[in-house]
Amino acid sequence: MAAEKRTADVVIIGGGIVACATAYNLAKRGMTNILVLEQKEIGNGGSCRNAGGVRQSARDPRELPLAMHAVSQIWPTLGEELGCDVEYVQKGNLRLGIEEKHRTVLENHVKKSTDVGLDVWMVSGDEAREICPAMSERVLCASWCPTDGHANPLKTTLGYYRRALAMGVTFVSGVTVTGIRKVRGRARLVETTDGVYEGEQILLCAGYESRAIANTVGIDVPVERQFNEVLVTEACPRSFDVMIGVAGGEFYGHQSDHGSFVLGGNSGLQAFESNRRTRFATDSRTAPSISRGIMTYFPSLANVKVVRTWAGAYDQCVDVLPVIDRISEVPGLTVAFGFSGHGFGIAPATGVAVSELLLDGASTTIDISALTYDRFKAKG
Repeated sequence: MAAEKRTADVVIIGGGIVACATAYNLAKRGMTNILVLEQKEIGNGGSCRNAGGVRQSARDPRELPLAMHAVSQIWPTLGEELGCDVEYVQKGNLRLGIEEKHRTVLENHVKKSTDVGLDVWMVSGDEAREICPAMSERVLCASWCPTDGHANPLKTTLGYYRRALAMGVTFVSGVTVTGIRKVRGRARLVETTDGVYEGEQILLCAGYESRAIANTVGIDVPVERQFNEVLVTEACPRSFDVMIGVAGGEFYGHQSDHGSFVLGGNSGLQAFESNRRTRFATDSRTAPSISRGIMTYFPSLANVKVVRTWAGAYDQCVDVLPVIDRISEVPGLTVAFGFSGHGFGIAPATGVAVSELLLDGASTTIDISALTYDRFKAKG
């Protein structure tokens, strides 16, 4: 739709959960002259198309400050703050292994996490089955993080959107951004299919599409498109409350409040086909691959009916970490993308950190110093 408002203190490119959470946090601190530009609908991308994991375990230690802050300071009261039920459940995360090589993978994750203060430890297969009796006897070991959990991505993203909207933020959908233009050396103008928008500052958080947009001002973040799919089953009797992941990467997910299992994964072939895909929809390889993985770990689910699926792309950075930074080479430009398929759980903390970058400069409450753009620069 065409917009009447054309100028703002901050123009945000992208309408996912990071954009909405940042806009909300800016408005909370008194800045409401904000324009959010979205190509499709709010939350249309990965923000609402994921399995809802809110985990700290098995993350790179460099993004653990965001994950741990989100879990300890934001998620427990987020539904109350946003005025909607985000279906947050904090019943822990089991990451499972069925082979000895998986034990090594999990032990490495646990060591890296405990070294920076996360409460996570290894458990035996029998101990894992005490926590989640539904799983297969084949499970040999697991990592266990009791403070992990899950939430509803759609409700959370739209919760941030509605609160920001109510606080005076302007959202414009159906607008494709084609580039950024500098004025007197600063990022100032956002060129779109709906004309030009102008901002004192620009935040670029449009997922994979961010790379091409950043290229228009000479910035390149090495992200690629990755394909992922999520299956939703019929409602079933309560089986488990924990978030499940597996060391082999076959699937991940949880059982929702109303009984459906929400389970995501891929075929293992995404490295060969993701960048060639033009239509992101369920296919004949991915859903069966996810299903085989699920039945290996949870044979009791073999006859549960899948009632719907969704598929889409996420922006995977070369080091599987996001870039969250004010770009010194382009004053006025801040970026937050490359979340590599695990941005939902940290999004509430990301929204806080990015709003602080925009309002306060380089200083942030949460340590994001390892996520800056300059990590890709050649070292002399």
